[in-house]
Amino acid sequence: MQTPWDYRYSSRSQRMASSAIRELLKLVEQPDIISFAGGLPAPDVFPIKEIEEACSRVLHTKGPQALQYGATEGYTPLREMIASRSARYGLNISAENVMITSGSQQALDLLGKIFINRGDRILTESPTYLGALQAWNAYGAEYVTVPSDDDGMNTDYLEEALRAGPKFIYALPNFQNPMGTTLTLKRRQRLVYLADKYGVPIIEDDPYGQLRFEGEHLPSVSVIDSQYRSSPNEKGYSGNVIYLSTFSKILSPGLRLAWIIAPPEVIRKLTVAKQGTDLHSPTFNQVVAHEIDSGGFIDQHVKLIRKVYSERRDAMLDALTEHMPTGVHWTHPQGGLFLWITLPEGMNTVEIFKYAIEEKVAFVPGFSFHPRGGGENTMRLNFSFCKPEIINEGISRLGRVLKTQMK
Repeated sequence: MQTPWDYRYSSRSQRMASSAIRELLKLVEQPDIISFAGGLPAPDVFPIKEIEEACSRVLHTKGPQALQYGATEGYTPLREMIASRSARYGLNISAENVMITSGSQQALDLLGKIFINRGDRILTESPTYLGALQAWNAYGAEYVTVPSDDDGMNTDYLEEALRAGPKFIYALPNFQNPMGTTLTLKRRQRLVYLADKYGVPIIEDDPYGQLRFEGEHLPSVSVIDSQYRSSPNEKGYSGNVIYLSTFSKILSPGLRLAWIIAPPEVIRKLTVAKQGTDLHSPTFNQVVAHEIDSGGFIDQHVKLIRKVYSERRDAMLDALTEHMPTGVHWTHPQGGLFLWITLPEGMNTVEIFKYAIEEKVAFVPGFSFHPRGGGENTMRLNFSFCKPEIINEGISRLGRVLKTQMK
């Protein structure tokens, strides 16, 4: 039924759709459902005491500044801290290369606002992060996709996709959401080379990069690009990669703080776009985040998160081995929050979800993560939120559902 408001909405709003994950979460709020659906950090590792103490110190020593309006680009000491931490990983930047955003989702939306015209092609992995698709669909983006496997984006297919003339490449190299896979060093280097060859920028989304619990650290795509194009006479960061990361996975998602690293001219354009959105991210939250890490707390806290998530990842892998029927395959993430399950061809996880809810277990059907369709026989599971004993029970329930459906 139409309402008096229907003809007033913008044409842009017609391309907006509610997140399938957010809609699913409404179904799994019942306390007796074991949910692997949300991308939720473990609340038992939130540094509540440290945040409480930092809030108190900030109010006592910097209260008037922390409660006041701030610069659109963000709190300068926090931006300088991010620049300093980036240097540890080989990225030579300054505060002018950093913007603070209200979560990575705002960063994705702002990038869509300044780069995407209706009909522009964006090159993504398939599957890819649903939040990026939701942000960019509103701006009229179309998608060119490259398949992913256990080693991340398959760059053997990348050059052909680049010939379609995409506006930029969107990649999640570390513990990708939704698959949990990691882009190999060889493929990262190939990605940088081909992006430079075809003159196409890369947006590197790295919310999970610090949450590695096995394997060797790999340089970020932005670092590889910076090394690839470095010049003795070049000053500052002017690479082909825009890098995103967040405090949501290493402190708390409730702080709604993330950051963008980009050449200064891009930061300036993003600043204008952000001024029309929210003026600036919350000053108080930024000052508190900086205060928390002033003594190096985050580095120590990340070690705890890695330990907890590693145990839960192992619990899920063990439970899958024990309870899954033959013909079901899954990824083995080296970090992050997710793994990816593939069922035999012809199965549909949207239909299976209904039976899973009856068994009081939830997941996210995989089709939503494919920009151009497909993936009906796949699902995403989150292992970070539930404790090991709950994970085993939830996978046992899911295994019973799949055995019944596969018969």
